[in-house]
Amino acid sequence: MEKKIKNTTLELVDGDITEMETDAIVNAANSALKLGGGVAGAIARKGGPKIQEECDRIGGTFVGGAVITTGGNLKSAHVIHAVGPRMGEGNEDQKLRNATLNSLRVADEHRLKSIAFPAISTGIFGFPMNRCAEIMLSTTMDYLNGDTGLERVVFCLYGGEAYQVFAREMEKRSR
Repeated sequence: MEKKIKNTTLELVDGDITEMETDAIVNAANSALKLGGGVAGAIARKGGPKIQEECDRIGGTFVGGAVITTGGNLKSAHVIHAVGPRMGEGNEDQKLRNATLNSLRVADEHRLKSIAFPAISTGIFGFPMNRCAEIMLSTTMDYLNGDTGLERVVFCLYGGEAYQVFAREMEKRSR
C-alpha cells in the first residue's frame, strides 16, 4: 500500500525489516542500546557485531530519542535506534511520537533519502498495535507535509495482522 505526500512516498509492506533496501532501517531499541531480542536481535544477527560496538560507544539515549549507527552487514547502510516506551511507564503516546519524529529528523540530518520503520514498542514493550499505527502514521504524515529530503518512508510490518492494522489506519487518514 502506498500514499504520496508532497515529494515522499509512504509505503506499507509486510516483511522482514532486516531485508529492506533503504538508506536506514529503524531499530526498536532500549535506552541502553543493547541489541537483545525482537527486531534488535534480528538486526544484531544479520548486521554483525559492528552495530553493537557503535551502540556501546554512543552509550545510550533517552526514551523517545534516536541515534544512528552503521548498518554493518545489512542491506541498509545505517540503523537508526529509536527508543520507544514500555507500557505502564507513563506518557507513552508522547514518547512514541518523539521516537518516530526523532528518527525522521536523524534521517534528514544525515541527508538520507529512505527509511524503514517497524511497529515500535509493540513487542515486549507491550504497546497496543492500533495505538502504535495511529501515532506513528499521524506523526510521519505530519512530518512529510513539512520540509524534508526524504523520498521514501516505509513501515515494514512483521505479520499480516500488523500490516492490516496499519493499512486500516492509513486508509482512514487518506480520506
